[in-house]
Amino acid sequence: MRAVLALVCVSALTAWSHTADAKELSITTIKDDPYAMSRGSQLEGFCIDLISELSKKLGFKYNVRPVKDGRYGAMDSSGNWNGMIGEIIRGEADLAVAPLTVTAVREHFVDMTTPFIQTGLSFIMRKSADSEDHSFSLLSPFSTEMWVGVLIAFLLTGLCVFLVGRISPMEWADPEADEHSFTLLHSFWYITGALTLQGAGPHPKALSGRVVGAIWWIFAVLLLACYFVNFNSVLHNKTRHTSITSFEELANQNVIDYGTVENGSTMLFFKNSINPVYRRIHQHMERKKSYVSSMQEGVRLAQEGRFAFIGEAVSLDLAVARYCKITRAQEVISMRSYSIAAPRGSPLVKNLTIAILQLSESGELTHLREKWWASSCLGSDETHASDALKPYDLRGLFLLLGLGLGVGLLLAVLELLSRARSRAKDGKKSCCSVLSSELHQRFGSGGEGAEQESSDKSKA
Repeated sequence: MRAVLALVCVSALTAWSHTADAKELSITTIKDDPYAMSRGSQLEGFCIDLISELSKKLGFKYNVRPVKDGRYGAMDSSGNWNGMIGEIIRGEADLAVAPLTVTAVREHFVDMTTPFIQTGLSFIMRKSADSEDHSFSLLSPFSTEMWVGVLIAFLLTGLCVFLVGRISPMEWADPEADEHSFTLLHSFWYITGALTLQGAGPHPKALSGRVVGAIWWIFAVLLLACYFVNFNSVLHNKTRHTSITSFEELANQNVIDYGTVENGSTMLFFKNSINPVYRRIHQHMERKKSYVSSMQEGVRLAQEGRFAFIGEAVSLDLAVARYCKITRAQEVISMRSYSIAAPRGSPLVKNLTIAILQLSESGELTHLREKWWASSCLGSDETHASDALKPYDLRGLFLLLGLGLGVGLLLAVLELLSRARSRAKDGKKSCCSVLSSELHQRFGSGGEGAEQESSDKSKA
């Protein structure tokens, strides 16, 4: 019996292949990553590879082109079909090879082969914070680059306080006799006290020193405010998604919003469902108007957080493979499948069904799925730092600090120039020579010797 069936199938394939040889099949598809994508003037993708494998098995020639109106196929109010289904019905194409969902309405107007992909509905959202390493939660409000920026700002400010303390004559009036209050160590201790809102003394007396101190205080207060606000957000993120693993849990919570593509088959499923959970999901999406215009927008909102995007699991798997910061729920509902469409009564359907089953049994369909759904994790370097503040986020604060430090140093230099000019006038000397002498006393061996001598006297 099996031998007879095999003989019948082989005869049918042979007869159809002879018929197909006489005509080049016109195949319509739709540009949808990863099923069909442009590569120069050619197309590539899962469906393009599938067509190639089917042509090898059945021996037909073909010409693939994208659907003219860029639609899958739906019936309007007047009963006319658009998209790929419309082209099949009107005889403009022999086959439609694309992620076409098998529906009862479509089966009334076209014939569809056995499915080449099985899928269903699921949802994606940003990964739970509990799935990441939080051994250093205290550091999580700021990114690594931000912490480096804070460290650089700390070092530059300490150095600036030290320089202002040495340059300004109001801070160090007599380098030969007075002890220098703002040593390098004390300068860092002073700004550390400001950073912890303690105010370690002594405090600057000169206008230049006070400008630097005030700017650092403003920087420290605003930086701490940003840190604690974001730290609170990070703590809330830890438990934001941990309990949302199913559609029922998604419908019962109000922490994150959720939605799907507007006027798509997924929206129609929830709209027409009699399941109370799915009805509540549809009512929520209608009330919040949380629909998105495309899958790309839904994936982007899911990456940003506080949004769960509902769509077909096979498409969501592709997004998860490319963006490591999102994850797909394990629950899959409303099982559906993708098939190849052909005109009603077409002899192609039976032979294509057999060829698809052979590709499935040989593992070729699985190989194609793994090829085009391979994980690349684009943006994986941002996975653990999606909430962390980056230097770019607080660029205005860093610019303010840099401006303040520059103004402080400029004022200190002007104070020293004013003193040098006054002394030059009193002593009838060159201003440049007096200024050179002042700088030598403050930064040369003279200043260091005076400071060391004053230190020795204090110890005695």
